[in-house]
Amino acid sequence: MGNTAFRMTSETKDLKAFVDKILADHNGILPLEPAWVARDFLPPGRRLGCPEELYDLGSRGGIGERWLASTTEADNRIKVPGEGLSFIALAGDTRLTLKDAVAAAPDLVMGSRYAATHPRGLDRLAKLFDYEFRIPYHLHQMKKHADLVGRNPKEEAYYFPEGVSLGHEPETYFGLHPSIVEQRRYDVLLSYLQDWNSDLILRESRAYRLVPGDGWHVPAGILHAPGSALTVELQEDSDVFAMFQARVAGRILDKELLFKDVRPEDRARLGERALLEMIDWEANGDPYFYENHHTPPVTIRRSSDGEEEWIFYNTTKFSGKRLVVKPGKTMTTRDPGVYSLFVWRGRGSFDGHEVQAGEAGKDELLVSHAKAVEELTVRNTGNEDLVILKFFGPDVCPDVPMLKPYGRVV
Repeated sequence: MGNTAFRMTSETKDLKAFVDKILADHNGILPLEPAWVARDFLPPGRRLGCPEELYDLGSRGGIGERWLASTTEADNRIKVPGEGLSFIALAGDTRLTLKDAVAAAPDLVMGSRYAATHPRGLDRLAKLFDYEFRIPYHLHQMKKHADLVGRNPKEEAYYFPEGVSLGHEPETYFGLHPSIVEQRRYDVLLSYLQDWNSDLILRESRAYRLVPGDGWHVPAGILHAPGSALTVELQEDSDVFAMFQARVAGRILDKELLFKDVRPEDRARLGERALLEMIDWEANGDPYFYENHHTPPVTIRRSSDGEEEWIFYNTTKFSGKRLVVKPGKTMTTRDPGVYSLFVWRGRGSFDGHEVQAGEAGKDELLVSHAKAVEELTVRNTGNEDLVILKFFGPDVCPDVPMLKPYGRVV
């Protein structure tokens, strides 16, 4: 996987000075290498474009995710040091993770003001996930439960890019039937967790068809089983979860995935019932779940040269935009703070940096605060749309739109 620690040399003893030099050499924009992450609970969908040999890694499973501008390590059953961390694309054999660069020079990367008020760094994780089948029904612990095991909570959101297959199971199950919560039938899930032998827990939920160009917002504590569409996900900086579905893709999962982020003493005292306490029951049973969590794109600007729209919103914990520049056209862009970007389609230049979808070192960039607040020029030099996805951390974009609560406020 190439996850080698930063190698200090006689010329780079001061890591902050080294980061300053890298930023200066790249005009405030850091090119990043792909960060591949293996998972062992589902076969990969093989749409990520990673080297073919990475799709079968034996007991580790296969590459089902690419993490973007990541300062987060993957928390897998089989630990691989540094898995999930992004490396800055540097010449020669020098290796530096984005995590170490941000830790050494937070003011240079994020801006002094933002760094002073956000000590956790970039504090968000963007990724592509790509599985042949639907991800098992699961939840991500809310803050009060994640804190118990020393982890961050995980609110997340999805966007389904256009122009790629939706896969075998293009529906996502979200939440629970409202009657379960209305009638307080909380134990209805318990037997599925205790028996751990089927996928029938999905009958207690509702499925929604996935649509290219569409999206969803999913706070922590909500049960969900994401469909097989290739998905761009933006989330809090965490890999915390609890699997609630035993059978997936024709096999039974290791039940340790249910208890992965449960304290041993809570497991001993409550068993499977400990997981029921981690569910946000009111949010899961919202009869207007679609209206309160569906996030179609929101237009920011549109012209004959291209368009920009919000694709991740309805929260201050992260946000994201989609910028499209038409063939042969040029657009300018200016944002309020540090962000990373991923080139989904096309080729061109971003503030003078050559960018091209699918080419390592050219399809993923980190734009420092000092550069982000300038007016940058984006050119499409290809014969198809240049599609760029932008990812922002907490509180960077004060104008991020919010859904108007519909029906019962949860």
